[in-house]
Amino acid sequence: MKILLLGKNGQVGWELQRSLAPLGELIAVDADSQELCGDFTDLEGLARTVRSIAPDVIVNAAAHTAVDKAESEPELVRTINALAPGVLAQEAKRANAWLIHYSTDYVFDGSGDKPWLETDPVAPLSVYGATKLEGEQFIRQAGCRHLIFRTSWVYGARGGNFAKTMLRLAQVRESLTVIDDQIGAPTGADLLADITAHAIRTARQRPELSGLYHLVAGGETSWHGYASFVLDFARSAGITLKVAPDAIRPVPTSAFPTPARRPHNSRMDTTKLQHTFDLNLPSWQTGVARMLSEVLEKS
Repeated sequence: MKILLLGKNGQVGWELQRSLAPLGELIAVDADSQELCGDFTDLEGLARTVRSIAPDVIVNAAAHTAVDKAESEPELVRTINALAPGVLAQEAKRANAWLIHYSTDYVFDGSGDKPWLETDPVAPLSVYGATKLEGEQFIRQAGCRHLIFRTSWVYGARGGNFAKTMLRLAQVRESLTVIDDQIGAPTGADLLADITAHAIRTARQRPELSGLYHLVAGGETSWHGYASFVLDFARSAGITLKVAPDAIRPVPTSAFPTPARRPHNSRMDTTKLQHTFDLNLPSWQTGVARMLSEVLEKS
């Protein structure tokens, strides 16, 4: 099996380089790759890359994910998040290849308190959400075999993330204010990568599994709950923090105005994924604790 991975240096792409390597020949590119075009603003170049590789599976881990910045550059974001995946889908159809793509809970309006199903109505609140939804639609319209994984609150041990920010601030501040009215499940890039590899193995034998799936870690929390867990873990690991356990103040989203609106409800129902691929998704705490162990070991 020949696999083309795009966006190799992002949080998810970095983990995918590890998880996909045992499946076959892996060709991994990024936006600044020299020999092969991985630049999502160069649609013709992307098409040439797919045609020159002739992969059995295309894995797209590239996206414009700067949610607030997206509001001020909608055309660029649409090219990267919608038009480029559309091109990949057309090339996948032409090559009879599978396309693996990642989407987001931002396709929903974040209302209510029930976990979102794959069949629920979509109503994005932001440019980012709207372009990711359009990318999904272009993939389906192309008619290629595909797996679209909607996820949320993604983090990785490599690069910056919310947990690392909380740790840094907690070492220099006596109090923190953290949003408590957005609910979701912190989901590790390593978990996404491992499940992607498992799903590819299964789906290549069963083409009828082509479709859309929700993929997040088990359980739910707020950003405030997430921060509290991170700092409690750090304290138990012997890290000295300036902020006291009772000095993490919960605040509403309105306390931190941003250009892009965030969904309050990012809960996602993963029943379809778990049943289809015979999986059990670990709790978000399991993944975050593992990531923190790695981060704190290096600090």
